[in-house]
Amino acid sequence: MKLPILKLVATLISVFGLLSSVIASPDIANGKKIDEQKCYACHAKKSGFGNGDMIYTRSDSKVKNLQNLKSMVAICNTELRLDLFPEDEADVTAFLNKQFYKFKK
Repeated sequence: MKLPILKLVATLISVFGLLSSVIASPDIANGKKIDEQKCYACHAKKSGFGNGDMIYTRSDSKVKNLQNLKSMVAICNTELRLDLFPEDEADVTAFLNKQFYKFKK
């Protein structure tokens, strides 16, 4: 009777290990794809210059740290009804941070 319980515990530990590694490592390529498909055009319109990247690099940026960046991505997702999953938000945040902001984790 102890052996099946030990197997179950070992399986659960393995599953949680896999889940934590998936959650802990965002997919930057997916974040870039989402940015290109859903973010860039809106930001290009907002910038007034037709360049969606300018919103990330402007001198009066509202984004001052990684938490601000996460919040802004979540706000855009909610207000614009982008239908991104939480892991997609994490991917976009990771891409934008790597590409433009370079905040420490």
